[in-house]
Amino acid sequence: MAQEEKIFADGFVFKRSENAPDFVVGRISIKVDDAVAFIQQHVKNGWVNLGVKQARSGNYYMELDTFEATSKATTTTKPTKKVEEEEDSPF
Repeated sequence: MAQEEKIFADGFVFKRSENAPDFVVGRISIKVDDAVAFIQQHVKNGWVNLGVKQARSGNYYMELDTFEATSKATTTTKPTKKVEEEEDSPF
C-alpha cells in the first residue's frame, strides 16, 4: 500500500508539558489566520480531523487525518439465540 504524503496542519502547534502534572499532556497553540485558512481548505462535512504525531527527532507535530471509512455493503443477519445459562443462575 502506498503511503500518502503528509499534510501538516498549518497554524497549529502542539507542545508537550514535561514538567506539568500527570493529567496535563500538553498545549496546543493556534495561529488564527493560518489555522482558519487550513481548516477552510480541508473541511469535510463540517469537520477537520488532526493527529498529534511525534517525529523521529522527538518533536511533536500536527497532521491532517485523511482517513475515510469505506462503506461496506449492508447485509441483514438474524441474531443468534442466546444460549440460556444454568437454571440456578440469579441472572
